Amino acid sequence: MSLTHASAARSSLWTAAAGRVLAGAVLLGAVALLPWLSGADPARTVLRARSADQNPTPAELATVREQLGLDEGPWVHLAHWLGGLPSGDAGVSWVSGAPVMRQATTALSVSLTLLLGAFAVTVLVAGLVCARTVFLGSRRRLRQDRAGTTAAVLASLPKFLLASVLATVCGVWWGWFPSSGWEGPQSMVLPSLALGIPSGAMLGGMLDQALPAAFHEPWARTAYAMGLPAGHIGRGALRRTLPGLLPQLLPTVVALVGGAVAVEKIFNIPGLGRLALESAVAQDLPVLQTATLALVLLGVTAGVLIRALRHALLGRPLRDGALPALHRPPLTVPRSLRRVTAACALVLLALVTAGLLRDPLQVDTAARLLSPSLEHPLGTDALGRDLLARLGHGALRTAWVALVVTAVSAVTGLLLGMAPRASAGPTEVVSTLPAVLAGLLIAGVTGPSVWGAACAVCVVGWSPYAAQTAALLEEERASGHIAASVALGAGRLHLLRRHLLPSVVPALLRNALLRLPTTVLVLASLGFLGLGEQPPSPEWGRLLSENQPYAELAPWTVLGPAAALVVLSVLAVTAGVLGRAKGE
Repeated sequence: MSLTHASAARSSLWTAAAGRVLAGAVLLGAVALLPWLSGADPARTVLRARSADQNPTPAELATVREQLGLDEGPWVHLAHWLGGLPSGDAGVSWVSGAPVMRQATTALSVSLTLLLGAFAVTVLVAGLVCARTVFLGSRRRLRQDRAGTTAAVLASLPKFLLASVLATVCGVWWGWFPSSGWEGPQSMVLPSLALGIPSGAMLGGMLDQALPAAFHEPWARTAYAMGLPAGHIGRGALRRTLPGLLPQLLPTVVALVGGAVAVEKIFNIPGLGRLALESAVAQDLPVLQTATLALVLLGVTAGVLIRALRHALLGRPLRDGALPALHRPPLTVPRSLRRVTAACALVLLALVTAGLLRDPLQVDTAARLLSPSLEHPLGTDALGRDLLARLGHGALRTAWVALVVTAVSAVTGLLLGMAPRASAGPTEVVSTLPAVLAGLLIAGVTGPSVWGAACAVCVVGWSPYAAQTAALLEEERASGHIAASVALGAGRLHLLRRHLLPSVVPALLRNALLRLPTTVLVLASLGFLGLGEQPPSPEWGRLLSENQPYAELAPWTVLGPAAALVVLSVLAVTAGVLGRAKGE
């Protein structure tokens, strides 16, 4: 029996490894073949990127094909591109004609510096969030207190929103730090805070929830009874909890990489994220190829380092699963958190309802940048359009798109999760890709659009549902009633229809509903970058982006959309906390 289990485990490992290799190869091939994926003539795209010439002559097209080697076809181009990467040759920009690798290397150095600053802020904020738990140790009751709720709310804030607020308030209004450019250490402060505060609050919150259970384990109680110093016990508790949390660190690092795209745009930082964004909008595909590959490698490298750190913390005796899981008591949620959730839902409902009664596209040049009043409760924008109307209609459109995206992602995750061996590798690879990166790739091929943004979220959004489905199916198949049904002659279709799907689908639906506000925020971030809904249609992220230049002259044009996004973020995190508490 043990030989059978060992053989099955080895087969599962090989299948997962093959899935990782296949998914990585598909991703690399998609990046390399970007010029041909749109179905358009690459030479025509080059000329359009350089001079916006919509009707080039055949001679001009032939000259471009010969200069860039496009007449050799996509597979030869793929081989040349991959062959040139080791020697530092990634081709030339279609717009400027400059070598791509030089631009990418310079941008990568800036982005790495920014990410190091953001990681330092992440560690600092995480330490501040869980410091009280480390200090109190086993004397602290495990409950969702105000500090934990504050950390959860900070963790839910979109990085592009926090960056916009910091740039407007601390950079433009107060003038504490530069709000634009990359000229010295001071230029790193606000971008690092925008990236690091949500990530640090996320990590600190996870540690804050895991540490009390570690302090209640027998070794910790024995250490207290022996009179060992609190600092020694605290270090032991951190070492006990970190290995279990490190796998969850990868999504945080991925969020850092994805958030850097928006943050670099807001603060006008010449990093890799801004380079990828500008090349996607201009359809400068050689630059987008290299920038995308560099961003993917950053995520992969982070995953390798995190696994190595986990192995080092565990030590050799515990690497094979001997470390028991932390068992903490059920999480109790205070009534205040329920009241906050209800209040956020009512505010959003009132905002959307009031906005739907107004015309979001009516332009009144005589009412440009009016401050909030009874006639215009949130003021007007630079074209005299009512901001409340645009927020209300934008919420309805974005919510509809988010529902479609969530449904497609959940169904895709369910189907792929039912084949866990085949989907394990692709799930791991896709989980390292930010939705912003997928949006850049799709925009580079098809151009920015709302359904392009929706496809980008679907491309990466199925992975958590697939992982959840695989875990639930494994748990259900190990139960006794499944073995009894098989012994009574039940077939696979009967098991699937009567036992497996009924145990998976309800939990998957609850997860999808909890993730719906987060999906809206992701779509808003893509809209903020110009990769989603296009003017004049209202969309929350685009409202924040198009009104940002008027933040100093008319701050209400930014504060209205920002406040709505904050309320939505708080609703997302509080609903998630309530859902997890109910599940426990």
